[in-house]
Amino acid sequence: MVIETEILVKLVLSAGLGAIIGAERQLHKKPAGLRTHSLVALGACLFTIMGSILVGENGDALSRVLQGVITGIGFLGAGIIFQARDRVKGLTTAAEIWSLSAVGILVGLGDFMTAIIATILILIILVPFKWFEKGMEK
Repeated sequence: MVIETEILVKLVLSAGLGAIIGAERQLHKKPAGLRTHSLVALGACLFTIMGSILVGENGDALSRVLQGVITGIGFLGAGIIFQARDRVKGLTTAAEIWSLSAVGILVGLGDFMTAIIATILILIILVPFKWFEKGMEK
């Protein structure tokens, strides 16, 4: 069995984009880091590729697969969120894992440029926006 170059590029790109976001989270010692983020993006990409393959047999297959991915990531994100005293922790991590799954889906669909732009925007939201938030707290 030979893997197609296009599929290989999708898998590597999705895992790489996930790793970029995961590295930022790892540096800030957040609950989900490099490996988790790579796996979320890669998993979303794999399910999208699988759904795309099934489209030939059933036109609704891709839509159902994507709905399942989005729902599953929602449950994963919900598991990250917890409340400690009067603070909610993990909400940002859950939101960016949800966003990162969309990046994996985009790569799986072959929309590389949108996935790369989305990854950059996620990084902008995580890094410079955090500095802005800290400035507002003073």
